[in-house]
Amino acid sequence: MAHRGADRQIDNIEFNVSNIDRSKAFYSAAFDWRFTDYGPTYTEFSDGRLTGGFTTGEPVRPGGPLVIVYADDLAETERRVIAAGASISRAVFDFPGGRRFHFIDPDGYELAVWSAQ
Repeated sequence: MAHRGADRQIDNIEFNVSNIDRSKAFYSAAFDWRFTDYGPTYTEFSDGRLTGGFTTGEPVRPGGPLVIVYADDLAETERRVIAAGASISRAVFDFPGGRRFHFIDPDGYELAVWSAQ
């Protein structure tokens, strides 16, 4: 990893993926994430605040914790997610504090995007 995290705070999220290049293309197109490759089976991603990784070193495990991404413009982000190849698994809905939707990425992981707007 590029840097050490803070004590008792979320530091990293790792996805087992079947194709690193496809995952990089999806998350770059949908969210403008940046990447640092560490060999053929691992790449680190950064959204500018949080880092994580894509690895082909283990089998794909859809499910697990729900990763939630914040967006200033929910509709534009939904458009970008769909254009990048995701499917919407839960349409935009209201919840106390904002609105959000869920989507399935190319490897079957479900993530959510929320906005206070």
